[in-house]
Amino acid sequence: MSMRTLPLLFLNLGGEMLYILDQRLRAQNIPGDKARKVMNDIISTMFNQKFMDELFKPQELYSKKALRTVYDRLAHASIMRLNQASMDKLYDLMTMAFKYQVLLCPRPKDVLLVTLNHLDAIKGLIQDSPTILHQVDKTFRQLTDIYGGLSAGEFQLIRQTLLIFFQDLHIRVSIFLKDKVQNSSGRFVLPVSGPVPWGTEVPGLIRYSVNRPVETHMSAASKNLASQTQESIVPNPLAKEELNLLARLIGGMEIQKPSGPEPGFRLNLFTTDEEEEQAALTRPEQLSYEVINIQATQDQQTNQELVRIMGEFEITDQSRQSSSKGDDWLAMMDEL
Repeated sequence: MSMRTLPLLFLNLGGEMLYILDQRLRAQNIPGDKARKVMNDIISTMFNQKFMDELFKPQELYSKKALRTVYDRLAHASIMRLNQASMDKLYDLMTMAFKYQVLLCPRPKDVLLVTLNHLDAIKGLIQDSPTILHQVDKTFRQLTDIYGGLSAGEFQLIRQTLLIFFQDLHIRVSIFLKDKVQNSSGRFVLPVSGPVPWGTEVPGLIRYSVNRPVETHMSAASKNLASQTQESIVPNPLAKEELNLLARLIGGMEIQKPSGPEPGFRLNLFTTDEEEEQAALTRPEQLSYEVINIQATQDQQTNQELVRIMGEFEITDQSRQSSSKGDDWLAMMDEL
């Protein structure tokens, strides 16, 4: 499993989330100033520099539940509210859209190009905020600096890690079903023809090599190495917490209820309220998610480390001045 996959997964899923929210804000005729504020608030929180620095550190992918918690908090980083059914649908659309894009990549390195395309589109969603544009540009440079020099083999490992993350997700999406790129079981129908990636050959060419004797005797050193390898692959249940740093950073943050002259509003991912209510009633229990309550007080050392990291989150003076009294921000733990 690649230790460089998390930033690509987070940024691409976040890009898909912003696309969908922008579309629904327009479809529900939300006033322009409110819609602009929602998008700017979410993008600003998503690209917080301290948060990005933690994200880009080499680390394993997090559990699906922990990652879902991050996006639940991120979607509510402004005055907009989503109920459980709409949040479920939003996350389903995000994951299936990015899964399809990964499957369509002709070569593993194209995953980076998909990510850069998402960042370009996110910049187009930012309105009247040079500060937020600078945040996205800085992340763009981080991406190119870190991933620009990776080998094809490293990108192949990243792609494989992404596919493992998505392998059990087969959620049917109406637009994919209509375009016949997804079948009734929720699996994607991929093309088997078309150009091959640059620098590669058409599959099917067979080359014969000179026969060489094969050594089947295992030396003592090889036996010891095999034994050590077998021991190293045995999973250690205490090696890592199920909920990791990223989930704790976002999941533990308090969110204030909107109040004052500018109340929050609810966004519906369905066409009507009746459809949303029906989806909530018929949603299988195992597919619904709840916000995880993080208990970080059990381990004193871990708690101190989290307080240190969370204390580095900053909200600029400009951001404070632009927010009205009734804004419902995602608290960035510098207030503690």
